[in-house]
Amino acid sequence: MTDTSEIRTHMWKALADSPFLMIGLTDKSAPSEPMTAQLDKDADSAFWFYTSKRNRLAGGGPAMAHFSAKGHGLFACISGTLTQETDSTVIDKHWSNAVEAWFDGGRDDPDMMMLRFDLDDAEIWQADASIKGVFNMLTGRTMRGDEMGRHTETAL
Repeated sequence: MTDTSEIRTHMWKALADSPFLMIGLTDKSAPSEPMTAQLDKDADSAFWFYTSKRNRLAGGGPAMAHFSAKGHGLFACISGTLTQETDSTVIDKHWSNAVEAWFDGGRDDPDMMMLRFDLDDAEIWQADASIKGVFNMLTGRTMRGDEMGRHTETAL
């Protein structure tokens, strides 16, 4: 039995350690693109992105995020909805020198916008090979999925 809350906790920790995701709109045929998530420890149902108003994601809508943790020990496919964040408190809270470097006009750049990714659900894979799984992989024997880690589908 997979402990969903434990895997979900691992996903949030891995995302905090390396907040880079591929994001794409599910109702468009345009490719996904890399974005840096702004996380809030008190908000476990959303994350945010600074972007340009000219970005293909700027219009928002149903979206999918793909995440691969450092070391490839955890993978996640997260569905949700992108909407423009208009709360200046949230925009200011996550503002940093690293973000400012992307916008010529800084915080007041007319092309800057923030998107909120409201999370619906996710599939999460946590790689944690068993001894038998490693042996089977190294010797070319047949693998079972549960020998290489855990997998869960969960609402976020």
